[in-house]
Amino acid sequence: MGMRIDIVDVFGRGPLGGNPLAVVHGGEHLDTAAMLRLTAWLGFSETTFLLPPDVPGADYHVRIFCPGRELPFAGHPTLGSCHAWLAAGGMPAGEAIVQQCGVGLVPIRRIEGLLAFRAPPLRKGGPLSRGELRAAIGLCHVPEAAVIEAVHADNGPGWQLLRLDSLATLLAAEPAARAPPGTDIGLIAKAPQGSDSDWELRAFFVDATGRLKEDPVTGSLNAAAALHLFGNGLAKARYVAAQGRKVGADGRVVCIEADGGAWVAGHTAMVAAGAALTI
Repeated sequence: MGMRIDIVDVFGRGPLGGNPLAVVHGGEHLDTAAMLRLTAWLGFSETTFLLPPDVPGADYHVRIFCPGRELPFAGHPTLGSCHAWLAAGGMPAGEAIVQQCGVGLVPIRRIEGLLAFRAPPLRKGGPLSRGELRAAIGLCHVPEAAVIEAVHADNGPGWQLLRLDSLATLLAAEPAARAPPGTDIGLIAKAPQGSDSDWELRAFFVDATGRLKEDPVTGSLNAAAALHLFGNGLAKARYVAAQGRKVGADGRVVCIEADGGAWVAGHTAMVAAGAALTI
């Protein structure tokens, strides 16, 4: 069978409410440059390539690309790729599904009827420096007085996480048009009482042309935020995060504290399956 592509919606609260992902099957012959070209042409936040595993214990290997670069890990590509792998007949060797990617092996299982991945450990944490904070608030255009804390939350993408004083401040942020390569900034604020979520997030990243763009729903940022919130007593046991309203998405991410870590779960839905690729 030749190359084919699936389109999966990830983290949506309803149909087409999440972050779309392209999953390519049968692309073992493609080199990195070809994978990057296809990713840029498709234009989604990420595109993944499902490959046979080459380390013990993995059920499949996934390479994850955003326009302009390869990522060692990303969250919505993890759940979307797993959904596509299962839909194509994949059968895990053990109780959990095990994904091989740039950060190593990532376990995936069903929780509350949703696919969930275990948040990988942070590669870098701790407070931002004064210069890093100034740069981040300048790019996001948020008042410095509204930043409760600012920390590194690097779990593959090098997220810098700013916790803000209110949902109103978060929604009022107007990011700059352009930013340095590798910029990954997340904003998070507590949702008001009576909301259908506990926290709300926004995520900004730089594309291949240097434009600062907002991601609809971001699994890696939510995973890093969950480790920070659970680890510092800012959230306990389980919470729901909303993301995407400023870009027309309606994402919901369920974060669960279990097994000494954090699990990140969300709805996944196949939008298009098995389209032939002829590149």
